[in-house]
Amino acid sequence: MATQSGPATQAAQGAHGAPAAAPLTDASATDASVSAPVSVRGVRGRPGSAGGATAGASREPGSPAAVAAAAWAVDGDAGRAIRFAVDTAQLLPQPGAGQTRLLFDALASAAAADLTAARVLEAHTDALTILRQARGDTAAPGSAVSGTQSWGVFAAEGPGLRLSATRSDGLPGDSGWQLDGTKPWCSLAGSLSHALVTAHTTPAGAEPGHRRLFAVDLGDPGVRVHEGSWVATGLTQVPSGPVDFSAVPAVPVGADDWYLSRPGFSWGGIQVAACWWGGAVGVARQLRRAAQGRAPDQIMRAHLGAVDLALLGAGAALFDAAAAIDAGEAVGADGVLLAARVRGLVARTVDEVLTRVGHALGPAPLALDARHARRVADLTLYVRQHHAERDDAALGDRVLGEEVPAW
Repeated sequence: MATQSGPATQAAQGAHGAPAAAPLTDASATDASVSAPVSVRGVRGRPGSAGGATAGASREPGSPAAVAAAAWAVDGDAGRAIRFAVDTAQLLPQPGAGQTRLLFDALASAAAADLTAARVLEAHTDALTILRQARGDTAAPGSAVSGTQSWGVFAAEGPGLRLSATRSDGLPGDSGWQLDGTKPWCSLAGSLSHALVTAHTTPAGAEPGHRRLFAVDLGDPGVRVHEGSWVATGLTQVPSGPVDFSAVPAVPVGADDWYLSRPGFSWGGIQVAACWWGGAVGVARQLRRAAQGRAPDQIMRAHLGAVDLALLGAGAALFDAAAAIDAGEAVGADGVLLAARVRGLVARTVDEVLTRVGHALGPAPLALDARHARRVADLTLYVRQHHAERDDAALGDRVLGEEVPAW
């Protein structure tokens, strides 16, 4: 059966039947808007208001504006990202110290500008926070971190892989540990100087099993990075493959199981969500610029309105989480539940933003705008740290265990 092709249909198609897309804007005009700082805030908050964003015009070191500008200059390069993280992390507030929202603002601002920069900054910042929390539990390395050290956190587990920590004979006290085995998902292990690594301190099959956090020097000859295993099209400069450890000296950071039970573990998960959210803002800004630069398009404006709702809702959740962390209300089971909810809300927002921006703008920015194409690919991979329906199921279990239902 033949189909009709009137003027309206023809106008909605480009060459060779490709869907119409918003025209690309001049790169010089987009740099300032894409690298602008962002802020988590309540739905009623406005930039510059007491309950809204920090002053966007401030270029003080460590401010969201300064962080965003420095992250933009990283431009997807891992070496620059590491230098950016080392220089920036020491300027940021600590979570739980009364300025957690400002920390989230800085991480989100970095992510809106460049997700490689944010990915490296978040991990380095988390490592420094962990070392500060455990300062009374460990000697060097890490109790006094050099300004030139770059840190990662390798805490993932994988099927068929195991990293074990054992004591060396004849050494006193809590020294003399070494790591043997393989650890998966070790981001930038071949480029960072140090890492915090979780390892099993009990034999395989022992009940109960225990894991402990250790600080290691990644320059040790017993560290072997699996080269060539990272084939991702997103975060291409942040390879996160397996690493083999063979008799690598390690310094304990906290006691057995401390890493997973400390209050900051949940806070770190929310920090990652702040980066996802900032990345979604960066993607959504492409839609906003396109909508501003063309004649009224109700379909595009419908997508823009839906994206606004999603981003403001997730931003409000981060704003509320920051307040809960600073008030001491995000500890224990409450902290775990809060992190699960915020991460889930933000992950859903990211998925919606990626889908709606893609539908609204068509293929042009994905094919012709290098920054946007990389940001979409980076965010698509990064947000999969949230395990979608599996994490939703785990949240459902916690909801059923609430003493006082939230709704």
